[in-house]
Amino acid sequence: MAEEKITLSVIKADVGSYVGHVAVHPDLMEKARESLATARKEGLLVDYHVTRCGDDLELIMTHRRGEDDKDIHGLAWDTFLKCTALAKGLKLYGAGQDLLSDAFSGNVKGMGPGVAEMEFIERKSEPVIVFMADKTAPGAWNLPLYKIFADPFNTVGLVIDPSMHDGFDFVVLDTLKNTEITLHCPEEIYSLLIFLGTQGRYMVRRIYRRKDGEVAASASTQRLSLIAGKYVGKDDPVLIVRSQAGFPAVGEVLEAFCFPTLAEGWMRGSHYGPLMPVKFAQANPSRFDGPPRVIAAGFQLNDGKFVGPMDLFDDPSFDEARRKANEAADYLRRHGPFEPHRLPLEEMEYTTMPILMERLKDRFKPLEE
Repeated sequence: MAEEKITLSVIKADVGSYVGHVAVHPDLMEKARESLATARKEGLLVDYHVTRCGDDLELIMTHRRGEDDKDIHGLAWDTFLKCTALAKGLKLYGAGQDLLSDAFSGNVKGMGPGVAEMEFIERKSEPVIVFMADKTAPGAWNLPLYKIFADPFNTVGLVIDPSMHDGFDFVVLDTLKNTEITLHCPEEIYSLLIFLGTQGRYMVRRIYRRKDGEVAASASTQRLSLIAGKYVGKDDPVLIVRSQAGFPAVGEVLEAFCFPTLAEGWMRGSHYGPLMPVKFAQANPSRFDGPPRVIAAGFQLNDGKFVGPMDLFDDPSFDEARRKANEAADYLRRHGPFEPHRLPLEEMEYTTMPILMERLKDRFKPLEE
């Protein structure tokens, strides 16, 4: 009999925050725990963990129902609705802002919440890392994922581990055309970089080990502005990465975040900022509503049950990355509303900028010959 697969689902949403856009109120987290505890007791979930990154509520769940399951997604949706009601009662800021539909339609994708899922047979030892970010967009994962799964200067296992030496396949999504392409690395690295460098449009959706097609990583790719047709908040993505025994080691995965890459999403979703790796307690982006933060929750899976989490960025070896992020934040902030701190106008189509430009359009006059 084949071993039973486990599904790891990470579903997140901003359903109300305090103060402003800084954090999730403890009462909302407790309400989410109550909801998922009931689902585990009833057998829908194998296990769960509730946490937050900045003002985003993060539901981390295991079950045996596969990806895109309507009951699991329905559970997350109902949980977010309960938390939204509580947020409104507390008069929290932006209550329910990520819930872009009035009724659940069987899947939360396209309804606002961010989703990363993967299904696999649990190995003898199954270390997984769940990354959660705030004040940024899904393209923020592009450079770290490239370094983890395609750069031998970051991941030496690509050179010396026979099970990884054949490389990995990157599935890249074009969010504007809603199409995707699979690129085989290492031989198509140059083609891959054509797309990954444009993080506002192209983003890594999934990564597979080429040797056997085993899933290695899964990222949320939901773009709230493209769903809503206007700016309603940043996408604040999540990412699942499997590690060790044929995948990059935990240290190789985390090494990619020692360089605080610039990512879009800071202040009103209109600025670039450094992605700062922080421990759980430091995921409170308050300086100019930022700079962007990322946390890393490490788990061992034991028959679908979570052993952990371990706060993987709670390590002084990331102090230099945090210092560099603060230095980069200082440098960028001095630009104020000028590029390259503020996003180019063409990338601000879904912010309030078009409204302001509409007010001024009649004042543009043709040049006299």
